Amino acid sequence: MNAPSNMLEQIQSDALESLAAASDESVIQEIQTHFLGRKGVLTHFLRNISDLPKEVRPEAGKSANVLKKKLETAFHNALSDIQTAKQDQEPGIDITLPGRPVSCGAFHPLTLMNQEICDVFKQLGFEIVEGPEVELDYYNFEALNIPKDHPARDMQDTFYISDNVVLRTHTSPLQIRTMEKRKPPVRIIAPGKVYRCDSDITHTPMFQQIEGLLVDKNIHFGHLKGILTTFVHHIFDEQTLLRFRPSFFPFTEPSAEVDIQCVMCRGDGCRVCSQTGWLEILGAGMVHPAVFENVHYDTDQYTGFAFGMGIERIAMLKYGIDDLRKFYDNDIRFLNQF
Repeated sequence: MNAPSNMLEQIQSDALESLAAASDESVIQEIQTHFLGRKGVLTHFLRNISDLPKEVRPEAGKSANVLKKKLETAFHNALSDIQTAKQDQEPGIDITLPGRPVSCGAFHPLTLMNQEICDVFKQLGFEIVEGPEVELDYYNFEALNIPKDHPARDMQDTFYISDNVVLRTHTSPLQIRTMEKRKPPVRIIAPGKVYRCDSDITHTPMFQQIEGLLVDKNIHFGHLKGILTTFVHHIFDEQTLLRFRPSFFPFTEPSAEVDIQCVMCRGDGCRVCSQTGWLEILGAGMVHPAVFENVHYDTDQYTGFAFGMGIERIAMLKYGIDDLRKFYDNDIRFLNQF
């Protein structure tokens, strides 16, 4: 491999040379996608920085990001110049010209991810259920073994409408609502929007979750492991490894965090996985007996497991996105890549 600086200089030279020869917007956009798109040349360089010697990674990463901003500015300016030139040349509106076609819309990447996840679980026999986003405190917390003043409530920064009404912090209330109406066996997934007081590159005040529940006779942790392994292999690939780490959730016991082998470095360690080789993907566990008691299920006869994941988290890992907020910025250049 050539020195990183030489590679970046070559990428810059090729990009600017191609841009200088471009004469219309479509060509410029194609060049921009070639260099900066999801599978672009510079994007590929950034994703493979972990392959470089440790002593050159920081400078290579910094230089690559500087070049990325420089090229973004160059492409933006080139498009602006062409648009300005067109406006100056246009004598006026010719009403005899045929109308411009309207661009067709497409599914948002999070919608595509949601559909893909739901399809996997539907093939495994799960039914999709939906419910209210403005939820009673009872269903959001108390029925899930999180009574008032319980320390576990601090795990979720909640939007309160009133003392007893909240914007749901997870789609788990649908598990309670479903079990209240049905006798086992129950096999459901609950996709939907949820809300928490949090906002940074990995959190937004509104995000999307999919939670699952399976209740029947003789259900054990091995069934949970099998279902989640099948899910991960469908979404990523069959070479992706899983591990279960002990954790705590009030509504499951035992509880576990589920990690997958880093999709960027394949377990070798990189900046994405903080050199651990693993990435957290979801939480899961066996349903706590107290939850079954709240819906009048016989805990001597039935057992079950539950799991929950953020759709944005899965999409970020699958598509290599480093900032969750990009999904909600409505930048058509980003969305068109999907």
